[in-house]
Amino acid sequence: MEIRGGIELPARREDIELTTEDGLTLVGELAGPEDGNAVATLVTLHPLPTAGGFMDSHVLRKAAGRLPALASLNVLRFNTRGTTSPRGTSDGDFDGGIAERADVAAAMRFVTERGLPHPWFVGWSFGTELALKYGREHPVEGAILLSPPLHRATADEVAAWNGDARRLIVLVPEFDDYLRPPEAVERFASVPDAVLIPVEGGKHLWVGENLTRRVLTEIVAAVNPDALPLATTWPDAE
Repeated sequence: MEIRGGIELPARREDIELTTEDGLTLVGELAGPEDGNAVATLVTLHPLPTAGGFMDSHVLRKAAGRLPALASLNVLRFNTRGTTSPRGTSDGDFDGGIAERADVAAAMRFVTERGLPHPWFVGWSFGTELALKYGREHPVEGAILLSPPLHRATADEVAAWNGDARRLIVLVPEFDDYLRPPEAVERFASVPDAVLIPVEGGKHLWVGENLTRRVLTEIVAAVNPDALPLATTWPDAE
């Protein structure tokens, strides 16, 4: 069967709760390889909740549905404060990326407590702002940014990644609503080691199977390149 859409390949899936330092409970899910032998962990940060973003935003949901089986990756998804999805509603209220600093920290405490290997941030849109603003505070291998709008992350916060040993990989859609490749080159010029990947035909929401596969391929290329090329069929998919 062809792997596309919302198909879920075999994985260990666990509903989880994260506790923030200000006493909130955030709901989420951890998906991992069936054999438990993950080579790395994706800590995903979803798009803007006031514009419909949540832990089930399609690229993140498809990463959790496919990458544990295809690339031996753990995928941690959670709703930031005040965000609702079918999994439930996280405590608190949206704070424009300020108090969400504690949400990112809660996710990373969970990673540490569980001993999840080689964590990477994968942020999408608003999630890229959280990764840029707060990612350097945590023991991650790097950050992968999907469609960064650079609305909330300041020039100084971007420039702070210059010289950092952790990798910064930026996927910029050709037809993004907020930041397109030529402008991205200028805005990330302060981080010369950042890897900017312009995606021909891409748009901010990465709609369509071809773009989903491109995004997931670029994530795996950074985190576990030995798993490439990603399979496009699965005998046991339902």
